[in-house]
Amino acid sequence: MQKRLNTDKAQQAIDKAGLTQTAVADALGVTKEAVSQWLLHKSFPRPNKLLQLGKLLNLAFDDLVIKEDPHAPKVAFRKMRGTKTKNHHIEKAQEIGRFLRHLVPYLPFDTFEMPPVLKSPSCDYDYLRAVTAKVREDINLGPVECVDFTHLIRRFSELQAVVVPVMWGAKQRHENAVHIHLPDSGSTWVYLNLDTNIHDFKFWMAHELGHCLSPSLEGDDAEDFADAFAASLLYPHELAEQAYASIMSQVSPAAKIAHVIGLADQLTISPWTVIGQVNKYAESAGQPQMQLSKSAFPGAVTNFNKKYKNLSEALFGNTELDEHGHPSARDYIEKAEGAFETPFFDLLRKYLKEHDKGPGYVQTVLDMPLLDARSIHAELT
Repeated sequence: MQKRLNTDKAQQAIDKAGLTQTAVADALGVTKEAVSQWLLHKSFPRPNKLLQLGKLLNLAFDDLVIKEDPHAPKVAFRKMRGTKTKNHHIEKAQEIGRFLRHLVPYLPFDTFEMPPVLKSPSCDYDYLRAVTAKVREDINLGPVECVDFTHLIRRFSELQAVVVPVMWGAKQRHENAVHIHLPDSGSTWVYLNLDTNIHDFKFWMAHELGHCLSPSLEGDDAEDFADAFAASLLYPHELAEQAYASIMSQVSPAAKIAHVIGLADQLTISPWTVIGQVNKYAESAGQPQMQLSKSAFPGAVTNFNKKYKNLSEALFGNTELDEHGHPSARDYIEKAEGAFETPFFDLLRKYLKEHDKGPGYVQTVLDMPLLDARSIHAELT
């Protein structure tokens, strides 16, 4: 466990007390340079000086020191629109990651041999064009062919990422996908919310694939790259170039919008992805970007969305559902395993049986209500 000063709280306490770095140094019997090094995270106080600093600033040890786990799970969220990732979201996902470590020994691949990743991921248009062209080649797709769910699912498997299909509802959650990477094993776990519009679900799968290929990125950089990667993979340069010409040839703004909707419909992706990629192409080619009505286009997209079911409705539409619209535990496990070719439930089944774990473990790793976890536990054991 590594430790560093909580410099934000330390500096606030220094300012509140009206002290300078020189005054802190004099009180502790050290040089001003030593205090500066502490606050810049270039060194860490010896135990006796740390104790004196806490007393001087009236800060408890837990407020003054941040403990860092070098193997702490790395998490990323595909958020619901308008939500913000807060510390408790990160802490909860990291806790799930710590529980997932118990499943690592049961993985069907060698976690000591790292899958290929991108060395210097970037949102540069030409870079993304080259990277996503290579991914398309790897999954046996031509430059303008439609990426379907099977292509994405099998690429996850090749990258040693475990897909965890969950049913988190359509609106209740902060996130619609969670990516958890465990540095100590090199394993990656991708939670995907099935209660999501189909074309959004495809984008989020591609977004999570972007995360799998760029584990070196964190925070906003990671999210920006994953979004740009997903858009470029689903609607590449060649399609954007064709679309730019065909959209421009439409005779009216309404016709342009209808054409964008039609192009999106052909590939089961969002019209926002189409117009976003078309405008990125235009910028790269030195052409004027497409300007669509700021009121009419969002309204048309909303109507377009209503045409599609949630993935959970499509997946479980022919099965008997409970009062919450959820399938039985057996149907959920069987259809999720089959559709996503995921080893997750088999890993969970083996761990529960070998270690005699109860529903509480299922509740934690699937982040679901205990009642649902009991049903899943009973089915797996």
